[in-house]
Amino acid sequence: MNWLKKIFIKKSPIKNSGIFCSEISRIIGYKPNNTPLFESAFTHRSLNKTINGEVVNYERLEFLGDAILGSVIAAFLYKNAPMGDEGYLTQMRSKIVNRAYLNSIGKKLQLIKFIRSKTKISNFGENIYGNLLEALIGAIYIDAGFTACEKFIYQNILIDFKDLEYLENKISSYKSLFIEYCQKHKCDFKFENCDDNGKDPVKHFCVKLHFNHAVISRARATSKKKAEEKAAQRAYFVLQNQIEHH
Repeated sequence: MNWLKKIFIKKSPIKNSGIFCSEISRIIGYKPNNTPLFESAFTHRSLNKTINGEVVNYERLEFLGDAILGSVIAAFLYKNAPMGDEGYLTQMRSKIVNRAYLNSIGKKLQLIKFIRSKTKISNFGENIYGNLLEALIGAIYIDAGFTACEKFIYQNILIDFKDLEYLENKISSYKSLFIEYCQKHKCDFKFENCDDNGKDPVKHFCVKLHFNHAVISRARATSKKKAEEKAAQRAYFVLQNQIEHH
């Protein structure tokens, strides 16, 4: 543990450090032992910040937090689903750690307000919320250990999934579900890129979803992947009765 602390602990005072410490304390449930460590968890690489030859940004803590989060969730499912095989446990874990859900938790905690970056906040995609959440988890682990980290994850992430029956029925990817249905029933489908005429400051992607040679839905989003997922979700609701009874 000591060698991990040497790697991650940074000494980089920030403006209004007292306010930052107070607000982070409220979110994580205890007063940080090392405030600069948590500052690193919200430092974007655009600042090109280094201390003693080491790169300082949230990405390293995000990597660590992702691993810790996966371990806590795996242990939670192992304990609460004694009859679940490896495939079941893997599927359930993917439903909890899906990016949309982690983004929603990061947004709920308002983590974006702590970020230090040369990039405008409006230019960040939705994933920044989940990235910062994982970085925060990594910082908690280094600062206070596994037990504190586990407590934070239970109180902020797993609290919504105490009912595994609800989790079993939760759809983590409408696109995967739609494609699986089409392949099983030999239906033709195609995701087609189309021109986006929106005037948003951030570039959007537009997608048409063809089903059996007819356009069944359209969607636009800040990435092609998100647009396809949204189009598949809309198609799912059109075909819901067919899909759920096959």
